[in-house]
Amino acid sequence: MKYPIGKQTFSTLIEGGYVYVDKTDLVYQLAQKDICFLCRPRRFGKSLLISTLESYFKGEKELFKGLKIEELEKEWTQYPVFRIDFAQGGYGVEGDLKKEIDKCLTKWERQLGIEKQIDKLGSRFSDILAEAHRQTGRKCVVLIDEYDKPLLDVLMEPMEAENRAVLKEFYGTFKVADEHLRFVLLTGVTKFSQVSVFSGFNQPEDISMKSEFDALCGITKDELTAYFDDEIAAMAEKKKCSKEEMYIRLKKQYDGYHFSEEMLDIFNPYSVLNALKKKKIDEYWFATGTPTYLVKLINRHKTNIRDIVSQQYEKSYFMDYKADVEDPLAMIYQSGYLTIKGYESVGGTYFYTLDFPNVEVKKGFVALLANDYFKMTNVQQPLALTINKALMQGRIDDLRDELSSFLASIPYDANYQERVWSYESHYHYTFYLIFRLLSCYTTLTEKANSRGRADMIVETDDYVYIFEFKLDGTAAEALKQIDDKGYAEPYAADSRKLFKIGVGFSSEKKNIDEWSVV
Repeated sequence: MKYPIGKQTFSTLIEGGYVYVDKTDLVYQLAQKDICFLCRPRRFGKSLLISTLESYFKGEKELFKGLKIEELEKEWTQYPVFRIDFAQGGYGVEGDLKKEIDKCLTKWERQLGIEKQIDKLGSRFSDILAEAHRQTGRKCVVLIDEYDKPLLDVLMEPMEAENRAVLKEFYGTFKVADEHLRFVLLTGVTKFSQVSVFSGFNQPEDISMKSEFDALCGITKDELTAYFDDEIAAMAEKKKCSKEEMYIRLKKQYDGYHFSEEMLDIFNPYSVLNALKKKKIDEYWFATGTPTYLVKLINRHKTNIRDIVSQQYEKSYFMDYKADVEDPLAMIYQSGYLTIKGYESVGGTYFYTLDFPNVEVKKGFVALLANDYFKMTNVQQPLALTINKALMQGRIDDLRDELSSFLASIPYDANYQERVWSYESHYHYTFYLIFRLLSCYTTLTEKANSRGRADMIVETDDYVYIFEFKLDGTAAEALKQIDDKGYAEPYAADSRKLFKIGVGFSSEKKNIDEWSVV
């Protein structure tokens, strides 16, 4: 099997004999619309979608032979197509974005025999669309890939305002040239709103949470089975496990994305293809790009990931990034580091629960946050080798010693983004990051019951650990609270061994002072 890793051109996949997961029925359905916007995480197939639409609207019928769309499309009309890919350039220097757009406009003007009369980008593009419509007798198709990269490149930097102004002017074309447009699609990672590049033209239809387009990018479980069952069987044989077990491993590592209330499971396509090609489960997607801009947003907002995950939100809170509001939630969700894990309707309003989609994302993103928070490098390595073993084997004394050792290794001058050691929440967050880094268990921080909230509960296959922290208090006080509040009661019928652990921290020692276990 030829895996299309790094291949983003539809014709290359079809003519080159690469495996192609047929989504052309959804492409056809999308093509019946007018102006649309789709946000999906990076490397989820947005560029391939754009390329597929380009071939479709150019009437390249032969490329679609044997695909689902062949039964749907009968006319194969050729339209003038204008495609811009912002993924290729860098936009951190004054004037770079304008030069990139000017280069595209100049090429199209030459193709259409237009003599440049004006300098305004939007007006030039409008003239191009009008002339293409006049010459061909058909309305135009505009496809813009990674529309938001010029903004993400300069997020929270002085150039952000300039790039936003350039894009707003350019996209304003779609309002004045509406009569010349057959179809428009903008794709990106993030939807910017309010102080927005979208405000200059007719609002596009946001299909990002439309359930009928959940599977437009990414791979569903049914598609995984239909296209890759033999390869998964071969991978299972190499790893000496059953095919069913390999499906479970792939699901745990790469599945878990949901883009609407339908809760259709979507696998990360980049990671799945790499894992099948290399016959190895690893962190492929996360390794392709470090989301340092998200760490900047979290620090700037003076929040932490513990306060964000496993919480309920209305859709507007995570679907629209507002440039004038310092809230990182929308950017984290849209970048693919959080996804919808559940929802409920209250009085006609949907409230969505967000959390990490899978093990790959959780390990990579939490490690990045931990490295920044502790001012250390490669925090995950010592934790995985020591604390993880102690947790999995129920070795309580070793767990205490390893945690104490790790706390002692944190640089003395680490500033923790203006948090200080005297805050009990700092210790909660420290433990949260430590346990979230280890992928073998469930971390339930501040799990509530009818009488209160446990500071932290950690579950493995064989053990349940209930932690209560007291800053400059005693371990006995912490244990008493666990009993008084009944934090262990939900596990009364659980077959796993349960540990109640009271931890007393010393703000002076910056470490564990007392540790009692029942």
